[in-house]
Amino acid sequence: MNRRTGMLIGAIVLVCVAIASAPLLNRIEHYEEVVDQGASPEVRANPYLAAETFLRQRGVSVNVTQALNHLPDTRQQTQTLMLLDTREKMTPADVTRLLSWTRAGGRLLFVAEQLWDEKKGRSGDLLLDQLQIHQFLTRDLREQDRRREREQIKPVIPLSTPDIEAPKTPWPELTRLYVQNENDPAYMSFDPAFHLDDPQDHAQSWANSADATHLLQMVYGNGLITILTDADLWKTRAIGKYDNAWLLWYLSQDSDVTFLLRTDHDDLFGLLWKYFPQALLALALCLGAGLWHAGMRHGPLQPEPSRARRQLSEHLRASADFLLRRRGQHALLRSLQQDILRRARQRHPGFEALPVTEQWQLLARITRQPTRHIGQALRPRLEERLSSTEFTRQVAYLQTLRNAL
Repeated sequence: MNRRTGMLIGAIVLVCVAIASAPLLNRIEHYEEVVDQGASPEVRANPYLAAETFLRQRGVSVNVTQALNHLPDTRQQTQTLMLLDTREKMTPADVTRLLSWTRAGGRLLFVAEQLWDEKKGRSGDLLLDQLQIHQFLTRDLREQDRRREREQIKPVIPLSTPDIEAPKTPWPELTRLYVQNENDPAYMSFDPAFHLDDPQDHAQSWANSADATHLLQMVYGNGLITILTDADLWKTRAIGKYDNAWLLWYLSQDSDVTFLLRTDHDDLFGLLWKYFPQALLALALCLGAGLWHAGMRHGPLQPEPSRARRQLSEHLRASADFLLRRRGQHALLRSLQQDILRRARQRHPGFEALPVTEQWQLLARITRQPTRHIGQALRPRLEERLSSTEFTRQVAYLQTLRNAL
């Protein structure tokens, strides 16, 4: 088969395959599928990114800062400062400077962070306490209202009870804001669990849900202060609901906006662990090995003892010291006394049947020692510690008796 014939056969095979696959190609359907990969890193780091984008689209100049080192300049343009993040590190000096900036013409918007404590007479939120605004839980207010009703209202038996139904408030969980020249209110999704109270009547406008107040606004010098129970309605997941976005624009219209946010960013260790976990693990092992090496004792090695000094007497002395520490003086003395009596029984059958006095006399004749000394040596002693001299003397005398047998 030459090359030309092989190419012809290959072309024929390709044509046959194409003809056979034509019905399958007609059944193929083309479609598009959208895969949701979640929020971008920018959105995860800044929950108010959608709010910033919305204001910029409405022509509002928006800046973001993470500290109150420099407050916006109100001399050229009206400025709105929104404190939407935690203020737990705010000092009294910061509060004084912030309120002075507001009194000079700035617009301040912040979120109430602490609940009012009746016993302490303060909430711990420096801005709220300075403005004499109290924040409560809505359920506590309901309980207080029920208690007042039980105390003030006396039971009355009516002559007739008309069937009158009180009008129901639509969407009682939503907050309503009435605007001048508008018949219908705007609805916002504030958290209904919190309530703002203005006991000194400083506020000129407010927004309420069915059970609580969630927005207060007051004139402060040449400026304006807006207090909210929460700012979650302006986060990315909620700003598109109801009139939440409109309220943000309404409170910031005709001004430049500055957001005070502490956006979440990965620290250096988090980035290293994310991208270089093996390098961090190797570094930790190296540090551990270095600390272990630094903690080892360093110094000249002690010379190995010579084998010539390992004599039997040293082993015996060490064994005796060990027994003395573990068993005590009296146990060693009793062991010697029992050894003497055992040898006496072996040398003189019937020794154990003799009275103790005759045993001592027999041992005195054999060892040629005074009977009185033998009695003192074999008599059981009280469990009292002997001096080294007395103990050595007793051991030496008992060994003399044992050797004589």
